[in-house]
Amino acid sequence: MTFEKNENDLVCVSAVRTPFGRFGGSLKDIDIYDLGAIAMRNAMERIKMVPDLVDEVWWGSGDTSSTKDPYTPVVARQTMLKAGIPPEKPSIAFDQACISAMAAVKYGARSIQLGEAKIVLAGGSTSFSTIPFLLRGLRWEGKRHSSFLVEDPIIPLGYKDYAPVAVDAGNVAVEYGVSREEQDEFACASHIKYGKAWKRGFFKNEIEPIEIVKKDRKGKIASKLIMDIDEQYRPDIKPEALAKLKPIFGNPTCTAGNAPGMNDGATAQIIMKRKKAEQLGFEIIFTIVNMSSIALAPRIMPVSPGFAIKKCMDEVKMNIDDMQFIEINEAFACVPLVSAKLLSNQRFMSANYKEVVKEASEMPILDNDDRQYQDLKTKLNVNGSAIAIGHPNTASGARLMMTAAYNLKENGGGFAACAICGGLTQGAASIIWVE
Repeated sequence: MTFEKNENDLVCVSAVRTPFGRFGGSLKDIDIYDLGAIAMRNAMERIKMVPDLVDEVWWGSGDTSSTKDPYTPVVARQTMLKAGIPPEKPSIAFDQACISAMAAVKYGARSIQLGEAKIVLAGGSTSFSTIPFLLRGLRWEGKRHSSFLVEDPIIPLGYKDYAPVAVDAGNVAVEYGVSREEQDEFACASHIKYGKAWKRGFFKNEIEPIEIVKKDRKGKIASKLIMDIDEQYRPDIKPEALAKLKPIFGNPTCTAGNAPGMNDGATAQIIMKRKKAEQLGFEIIFTIVNMSSIALAPRIMPVSPGFAIKKCMDEVKMNIDDMQFIEINEAFACVPLVSAKLLSNQRFMSANYKEVVKEASEMPILDNDDRQYQDLKTKLNVNGSAIAIGHPNTASGARLMMTAAYNLKENGGGFAACAICGGLTQGAASIIWVE
């Protein structure tokens, strides 16, 4: 399929991220505002764009408890000010769980299409390491010091009124015939593919290194570290080690080894119309062909990237064969695998979108052609994904887009589909094109 360029195309001219840190790792002492500001500054500095040119900031932020100001912290506002963006520029921080940083591009694009902005900075940040413990009910219960109940809000990770996300993901994997063994194999491959990509310098395209300064008790500099690699990556990964891990929270297939960690990191992208980019002399990294947002029954989260990609392709009359590569976030290994089963299913791909939405909510969509499924997997997450890279929730959506774009650029251009699931079965997808 060919793509006809237009001066009103929405394009990305800068796409950059921090390295992603492990839980309690090298980024654990960096405040969430500062972490996001690093990505924002790097996005502007990389293309030598003055901050005054930013018209709006759209920023994913799924947790306010990690901020210095948990009550109404205006995360986007404080982050952009630290990044040097003028105070007269409007911003919004919003929570769509893991799809936030991809949705930020979608909402920013709307502002551009409405004529309310010409240049938008979009992204997101997450810091699991700075999330505090909670003391609920203490204000009114008058409890003595000895009777405090301390709660960790990230154990188990999920929602109080619903099953932990790992439980739903593990159950859906079984329903779609994705075995524990296949998930472990896919997780191991994620680390191996990441290691090969990092060694050839691929991730230098999107990662700006961070200098980590450690101080002693007297406030003097004790050590300096240049962090230029994602800490989640395990170069010594072994399939037999993954096989020994027990499933978490009683689910049948998801383990700590075939899921990403709770990571720290930030991503930022700068978008505008093609005409504006050419006027300013910016190199175009990728063109946004289409974007979609979807939501389904809360229990079936692993299917949502597949549904989001289908909706995205249907709207522009494209199909999966038009895609050179596919990036689906590895929220668990079963998420890209279940979604790949859907995208290689002839009945799913040829049906009306509303029809398959109704069907998926009631029962799994099966009857797969295994050959098509295996072929599709060869296009999927070819440089590794969140299991090796990390998953700072509200930053990951933008990471998928930039990884796909730089991969297309390395391989002669073309189209890529990017998608991510979010809590309680939200989904977002984008189709991008690189010339």
